[in-house]
Amino acid sequence: IDMLISGIAVAKEKAAGALSQLAVGNSDNRVAIAKAGAIPPLVDLLTSGTDVAKENAAGALWNLAFNSDNVVAIVKAGAIPPLVELLTCGTDVAKENAAGAFRNLAVNSDNRVAIAKAGAIPPLVDLLTSGTDVAKE
Repeated sequence: IDMLISGIAVAKEKAAGALSQLAVGNSDNRVAIAKAGAIPPLVDLLTSGTDVAKENAAGALWNLAFNSDNVVAIVKAGAIPPLVELLTCGTDVAKENAAGAFRNLAVNSDNRVAIAKAGAIPPLVDLLTSGTDVAKE
């Protein structure tokens, strides 16, 4: 977690990528990562990181958002606006990961309203025609 906050750019990229991989398919790791305080620095990386850090941070948030408590924490940490930005201005991988994060965040009905109000619907619809195969899923 410290590397997400104070590491050099490459360290932040690798830390976010490692957290993303640790959260894949492992509910205990999702809880532990959130309890360790990773969500706010991952959200910060969505706007302040390199392109790779943004991709990895969005991927980590996507994977962490398979947990309902994390869904609430991710939104409270301010992830919706930077994820919308990634949908429009991010790399193809960042767009895929942002779309995946929104899919999981939208499980919460309150989040659906916030996601729509933040302007995520038009770029998500655009991904259906112009996005990669992964983004279209």
